[in-house]
Amino acid sequence: MNKAQLIDAIAEKAGLTKADSKKALEAFVETVGDALKSGDKVALIGFGSFSVSERSARSGRNPQTGKTITIPAKKVVKFKAGAELAEKC
Repeated sequence: MNKAQLIDAIAEKAGLTKADSKKALEAFVETVGDALKSGDKVALIGFGSFSVSERSARSGRNPQTGKTITIPAKKVVKFKAGAELAEKC
């Protein structure tokens, strides 16, 4: 499912227009992004939780040249599915 299909599904299930559904989805994504950027964890009971994790620096190999390179440390977003969502899969 892509973003347009998700907007269509939200509009249908919530009885909203596609424009309102798009605004709601974009607001959700922006709000979650802002919360994660500020270091907060976002937990939606039954759906799952979003958090930021620190990935440490490590060494890797350039597949073209075979040379060893250093991959710098970075922050990554993690999602852990909630129990209700996991049961639906």
